[in-house]
Amino acid sequence: MTFLTDLKARFTRDHVTLALDDIQALILRSRPEPYVGVHAMLHVDEAEGGRALLLRMAEHIPSAAGWTDDRDAWMGVAISFEGLKALGVPQSSLASFPLPFQQGMAGRAEQLRDVGGNAPEHWDEAFQPGTCHIALTIYARDEVALKVALDQAMGELERSHGVTLVGQHAFGADADAKNPFGFRDSISQPFVAGSGVAPLPGQERPIAAGEFILGENSETGKPVAMPEPPELGRNGSFVVLRKYESRVGAFNDYIRSQAQDEAAEELLAAKMVGRWRSGAPLTLAPERDDTELGADPSRNNGFDFSKDPRGLMCPHAAHMRRLNPRDSQLTIMTDVHIHRIIRRSSTFGPKWRRELTASDDTGERGIFFIFISARAYDTIEFFQQEWINRGNFIDLAEERDPVVGLQEPPGTFTMPQVPVRKRVDGVTTFNQLRGGEYLFMPSLGALRWIGLAAWS
Repeated sequence: MTFLTDLKARFTRDHVTLALDDIQALILRSRPEPYVGVHAMLHVDEAEGGRALLLRMAEHIPSAAGWTDDRDAWMGVAISFEGLKALGVPQSSLASFPLPFQQGMAGRAEQLRDVGGNAPEHWDEAFQPGTCHIALTIYARDEVALKVALDQAMGELERSHGVTLVGQHAFGADADAKNPFGFRDSISQPFVAGSGVAPLPGQERPIAAGEFILGENSETGKPVAMPEPPELGRNGSFVVLRKYESRVGAFNDYIRSQAQDEAAEELLAAKMVGRWRSGAPLTLAPERDDTELGADPSRNNGFDFSKDPRGLMCPHAAHMRRLNPRDSQLTIMTDVHIHRIIRRSSTFGPKWRRELTASDDTGERGIFFIFISARAYDTIEFFQQEWINRGNFIDLAEERDPVVGLQEPPGTFTMPQVPVRKRVDGVTTFNQLRGGEYLFMPSLGALRWIGLAAWS
């Protein structure tokens, strides 16, 4: 059973309470498997031309009204703060956006711990401050469908004036949907209350829609503050986009240096991630990979950590457990439900191979880490400061996420064991940041509001 088939089987339109026809489909719609696509970054040189392009693009962006339906390709659009300024959005509306969004990702480098090799001066040109005004993403089932959708989008761009294409990057993965390190990706997604889909037995409860959709009640019982006027903010969301270059060969080398044979290599890699390469979680398959479990969407995310409080199966320091602790007992109290995110990450470059070494790390493999949340900027900065680049919340002091953390020597990773825990040293930075931006994903109505300059 595919992920989409599973969703369609559990979708009940009578249970929908959201304005799906006004919400961009990309917020709720998961990518296909296999998938291909393109991220395009645009710069607005002239407000009127930029608004005209947005108005036309809005006609090609599907709403979430049919988010479980079969579709060959679809597009989503998000805008940076500098992009909203360039489009001529009034100052009163600009001032209503969260401060981190106004400052932009590069301007928040200190809060994000984007220092050293991850600092903005090392980023791609398309992500230099003030460059990326509009981010356009197309997902498609295959190259044929992608070409049709891309030709349509680029045709609209060619008809435009005052808008420049400053970056374009293809991505994609086969039916295994694995990331650059060979692990099945984007399995754990929150269920959005009011979207019409109920979680499976044993899975986490639906999260209040206002954690993802502006204007809806959040987990606190009231909406998160949204941009003004309501025509601009309602039914939109915020997006974090971060492009990482993955040092897959260095990861392979490290695993080999710490293990005696291939089985031990796979176990250590799974301990660092929290899942086996198939996607099977360690809590359900603690000793060896289970490919059938990993491929089954009705089972591969149906677990919690109640039977593994000490982390003997899945270490507290594992990447997956750090970013979604579920019911883990944390040293620093945290409401995990207000740190849930919708992931739309996309892999680029050749597939993972066991024989790759550090000499093969030439920058051609990586991942666009993309997530959607009404609290996106608070969440990513919390992640970067606490859950990724520290370990204090799990009694591991300054130990960092072994997969996406910015490591400093000795770069440790701790695995609870009996009678004493095991700690391996020498973990290095396996994902190097190459740029990103804070973005606002408007509703379809808001895209038209901007395109028509309806404030005037």
